[in-house]
Amino acid sequence: MRLPIRSVSADARPETTTREAWQRELDTLLVREKKHTREGDAIAAARRRLPMVEVPADATIEGPDGVVPFVTAFEGRRMLVGYFHMWHDGQGFEGQCIGCTFTSSQIQVPEYLNAADVTLAVFSEGTYAESRPYADWLGYRLPWYSARGSSVPAGRDFGFFAFFLRDDDDRVYETYWTTDRGTEVADMSYILLDRTVYGRQEAWEDSPDGWPRFSGGDYTWRIAGRPTVQWRLLEG
Repeated sequence: MRLPIRSVSADARPETTTREAWQRELDTLLVREKKHTREGDAIAAARRRLPMVEVPADATIEGPDGVVPFVTAFEGRRMLVGYFHMWHDGQGFEGQCIGCTFTSSQIQVPEYLNAADVTLAVFSEGTYAESRPYADWLGYRLPWYSARGSSVPAGRDFGFFAFFLRDDDDRVYETYWTTDRGTEVADMSYILLDRTVYGRQEAWEDSPDGWPRFSGGDYTWRIAGRPTVQWRLLEG
């Protein structure tokens, strides 16, 4: 099933100018973009110097081999990035978390992280028995575990990234975590949409009057009442 193409007013577009004038505007914006990039680099450098907290040695998760120590998720690598996926008990696939599905569906190519000694895995708030079929239906490649009842989330609401380090004695430390808009670092769709003329087309954005926006309860994460990525599996 192809997602609908929405009509857009012919007036909903920027003014037209010469290539030379356009390039001057781009060059002015580039100065701001470079400052933004350098500040991001400085923040990343500070992030690498944060202290860390040890994860309880008895922390467990549940996966295809049953309940296992949390360190198992590293798959022998030095670092682990975990996405903690919200789950709605008893809901069908169409009723699962639209935001977590949006993010987890965009991080299914782990090879580049693996090359840097990093494992990327998803930890569901739901039970393994209930949530794993969802990952299989969506064709996820990443390791999938249940963190229900685990001490690893440390009381935080699911829908976050957490970053971990393993030492030679298999002691595990959490080095950083982020939630809400912090998870957008993994959302390739947003990164590209932010560079299009209409942006994310969501109500909160600062766009000119008349620019297209989602309506009727739809937006990037959800179309016609279900997570957007699911529509490709409903064709025919």
